[in-house]
Amino acid sequence: MPLYSSYETLLKEYQQGKTTCEKIVLHYLEQIEISKDNNIYIEVFEEGALQKAKALDLKAKTSTRLGRLFGMVISIKDNICYQGKSVTAASKILEGFISTYTATAIEKLEEEDAIIIGRVNCDEFGMGSGSNFSTYGPVKHPLNPAYVPGGSSGGCAAAVLADTCFASIGTDTGGSIRQPAAFCGLVGVKPSYGSISRYGIVAYASSFDQVGAITYRVEEAQLLIDAMSGLDSKDPTTIDKLTRPAVEIKDASKKIKIAYFENALSSPSLDPFIKTETGKFLDQLGVSPDIEVTAIPFQYLDLLVPTYYVLTTAEASSNLARYDGVRYGRRTDNPNNLESLYKKSRTEGFGEEVKRRIMLGTFVLSATYYDAYYTKAQKVRRLISDCIKEIFTTHDFIVMPTTPVFPWKIGSQQDDPVATYLADIFTVLPNLIGSPAVSLPLKATQQYFNVNIQILAAQHNDSQLFAFMDKIQNKILN
Repeated sequence: MPLYSSYETLLKEYQQGKTTCEKIVLHYLEQIEISKDNNIYIEVFEEGALQKAKALDLKAKTSTRLGRLFGMVISIKDNICYQGKSVTAASKILEGFISTYTATAIEKLEEEDAIIIGRVNCDEFGMGSGSNFSTYGPVKHPLNPAYVPGGSSGGCAAAVLADTCFASIGTDTGGSIRQPAAFCGLVGVKPSYGSISRYGIVAYASSFDQVGAITYRVEEAQLLIDAMSGLDSKDPTTIDKLTRPAVEIKDASKKIKIAYFENALSSPSLDPFIKTETGKFLDQLGVSPDIEVTAIPFQYLDLLVPTYYVLTTAEASSNLARYDGVRYGRRTDNPNNLESLYKKSRTEGFGEEVKRRIMLGTFVLSATYYDAYYTKAQKVRRLISDCIKEIFTTHDFIVMPTTPVFPWKIGSQQDDPVATYLADIFTVLPNLIGSPAVSLPLKATQQYFNVNIQILAAQHNDSQLFAFMDKIQNKILN
């Protein structure tokens, strides 16, 4: 059992004098040491975390205004900048790089009195589904170290599950928060695109990347997302909370309308146990007097993964071109000439999966194949977006499984990258259209692992989604 799964409990015990920020940090530092064989943390900010904890304990005695996240101990993914600390995106090519500034999202957390305890392992540049494509080696699942904890933010999910922090901040490009949250039986949130600044985030695919959170409960995830959200002059894609497009306020007397894709539940890639438990959950929703559940077809289901990978690899090949040994990144020793410098630096610095995606992206952007792949994928992305917008004109939310499979053994899919790509079939949709999505664990388990479902809402409908997810977690599933 975790020290705290509820922030309300943490605050209550603090106010009653049962704990202090320093004691909380010391507990998590002890858990980090206990779980070190799981290869979760790349760097622990022990000194800084303890200093911040002591400062907060002093502040609590002298100030009446405490931050919304007072005493919340948080880990961050190793692709998020933190001033004075290394950030490598789990890649050899950024070995030794020290950040000169802190990401906007993390600055906002610290302004609300959160404590950053360390940076955690992940797939290199966020490219992977198991957190095994890392220059530091694979992250191991806290419940069974033979299995992956998911990816690319697998270190984030493992850090929370191993009770080494209260919550973790990661990035989600195609399910990289929601999928590891599902594999670890936690809550994972990807907010609407533009909700949280990407300034200080090492880019993978800029039109897909979004900062999010992994916690035990929806309420705490919402606290974190709200604290990080808002306009940032350093990221022109961000949207001010006060000026977001208006979302129609639902008439409380009307039923909440839930849609699910009938062809998703009949997908041959879907594990039978996950299918059964998802069906039971939909039945559970359907018996609620204020919820209406409807099965609908979705003609683009089989196009989600290929569209996502064409576009994200194209953006990755462009974003990662800067790591050439001259402008950024590790420089090879003894290059023969400039061309050799580029080739050797990138060959030595990038891992296998990153090289694969750069090559795929370069291929789809090449003059010969640009229209056949990249342009066509952009058109399909628009069709998918229009289709989902149409669904949200008659429905409030869409329910899907988070993943079609349970965690696999480390190394078992090393020779079949397509199998791991297809495991993203349900998580890439929100990133393609920019909508918010929450992954939530169901109680049903098989062996070590939970079944998670995810619920999507229309873009910028985050607050209504959080309210509905909180109702599900605290009333329907209890």
